[in-house]
Amino acid sequence: MAKNYEEEAKAILKLVGENNVDSVTHCQTRLRFVVKDRKAIDDKALEKLPEVKGVFYGSGQYQVIIGTGLVNDVYAAIAKLGTVNAIYGKDDADTAGKTSNEHKTVVQRLMAMLSGIFIPIIPVIAATGLFLGLKSAATNAQVLKLFGAVPSDIPASLTSVISVLTDTVFAFLPALIVWSTFRYFKGTPIIGIVIGLMLVSPILPNAYSVADGSAKAIMLFGWLPVVGSQGSVLTALVAGFIGAKLELFFRRHMPNVLEQILTPFLTMLVTFAIMIMGVGPIVHAIESGMLVGVEAVIHLPFGIGGFLIGAAYPLMVLIGIHQTMIAIETSLLASTGLNPLITLEAMYGFANLGVALAIFLRARSNKAKATSMGAFTSQLFGVSEPTLFGVLIRYNFRPLIVTVLTSGIGAAILSMLNVAANSYGLAVVPSYLMYIYNGHALLWYTIVSLGTVVAAFVATNAFAIPKEVLTPDGDVETANAVISSTVSDNKVYAPVGGETVALDQVSDPVFASGMMGEGMAIKPAEPGINKVYAPQAGTLSVVADTGHAYGLTTDDGMEILVHLGIDTVNLKGAPFTVAVKAGQHVNQGDLLGTFDQAAIKKAGLDATTIVLITNSKSYARIEPVAADTTVQAGADLLAVQREDVKVESVEPA
Repeated sequence: MAKNYEEEAKAILKLVGENNVDSVTHCQTRLRFVVKDRKAIDDKALEKLPEVKGVFYGSGQYQVIIGTGLVNDVYAAIAKLGTVNAIYGKDDADTAGKTSNEHKTVVQRLMAMLSGIFIPIIPVIAATGLFLGLKSAATNAQVLKLFGAVPSDIPASLTSVISVLTDTVFAFLPALIVWSTFRYFKGTPIIGIVIGLMLVSPILPNAYSVADGSAKAIMLFGWLPVVGSQGSVLTALVAGFIGAKLELFFRRHMPNVLEQILTPFLTMLVTFAIMIMGVGPIVHAIESGMLVGVEAVIHLPFGIGGFLIGAAYPLMVLIGIHQTMIAIETSLLASTGLNPLITLEAMYGFANLGVALAIFLRARSNKAKATSMGAFTSQLFGVSEPTLFGVLIRYNFRPLIVTVLTSGIGAAILSMLNVAANSYGLAVVPSYLMYIYNGHALLWYTIVSLGTVVAAFVATNAFAIPKEVLTPDGDVETANAVISSTVSDNKVYAPVGGETVALDQVSDPVFASGMMGEGMAIKPAEPGINKVYAPQAGTLSVVADTGHAYGLTTDDGMEILVHLGIDTVNLKGAPFTVAVKAGQHVNQGDLLGTFDQAAIKKAGLDATTIVLITNSKSYARIEPVAADTTVQAGADLLAVQREDVKVESVEPA
């Protein structure tokens, strides 16, 4: 007899608040609520419900994680109650996307914009910082002395060639930002990069040279000063925004016969004119004032500013507004060549390491041990979501308080020592590469960062170990029992070809935290149409109407979820085709469907394919293949070992 989920539905709606819900939809793993007031929801109470695996707020939606298959039943019960707007129940998928977007706050939209613009250029800035560090180390007088040389022995020609590696990104940074801004706002990126190059054209006087008096501005019409926009991040952002909007306007209103030539012409002409006729200098002045303010906070006496930034950053990550710091960090790098802000923010990651390690060592619960060790491992390389959601706020707020305080103290010390990075984009273990340019900076950063780990570890042990982790997972008295066990091995095969990605590295915190089960991710190889194959033989328990997910129960009971992309449920099936149906038995390697990776990326979404074993707790060991390797569809992806324990008899004590 099928279970009635009406009581679970009522309990969830009561805690979320029926009057707080604008709409609810679901994907293959979670309920997605668009709510009026996220703060009105008691997360802890929801997590205690029998069918709820966890909660998460993201993509403008309050997400209640239920699990594959079961989420359909709970959602159907919610829709049947009829007390909230169950939009997919009305076949109104368009409303879902619109409602979610309409209820994003200005801050949320700003975060999404800054993230979308700056993330594509982070790798080249991080690489440039490494080039600068290696250059500084290689040309350091003390280092050269070890080889019996001095800086003057380095040929000027070699120095010039090396400068191409170290100086190019920052010389043309506005061009990169305008290009990325055009791309984000659906303009033509090549038009954006040309406008950006205009802003830093060598024909215009260099902004730095004008500032130090070694050059003079061009006086247009005899009274309007015109200079380049070197180092001005905000100017590039504004130019990109204006240019992209103008291009879209011209394309909508230009006759087709003229559109191909006149739209780029007018876009570049009008945007450049607007920027040099006053908007550029005004924006640059605003940006300069902002940077003066930020640096003033950083250098407040006695490390006060450093403490405020270091302590606030974990909370900024928690509520999702930390992306604003990327723009400020980029401006600092462009104008000064150094980034003290990321140095202070970085202590958050080291504090997380100490907290996660302390809980791992003290925990008697195997589940807590696995969660904290997974969080610790991912945090080593800067992925903080598993620690944040799986450790800091999962049990109580004491671990979070430890992270906030120790992060703040570490940042305060670094601010007093005037330590600064020469790049950004690297966190925790890789972050040391941003300080090799200066021996003093590297030494103090190493000492303080490791000290922060130790301080967080000690403080967590002292008063922040959750009581829940000190209780073993249901110990069974077996002293007088005769027990037999059977070990069986199995495999899960890659449903698509591509590059493997460790699960804790994917961009969805719910999947990354392991909350839905253990597994592996794959970045699809084909830029266009990718075929999806069955990862094992079994019966299809779930085939999403949108084609973005498949649930498979193997003949021996393994439950596998294949999820195509992140948040791709919002695409309403457009890039997907389905070749099977729910209830159908398939063999390993049978075609399940296809997806168009280019269409997913064009929509601004991640096409990474997630493969999970959703009943992971039933298995003794799940071993994925190595990350960052290329696999073909049908290749080994997960090695699975199951141990079935049976109590044969119980002897008298």
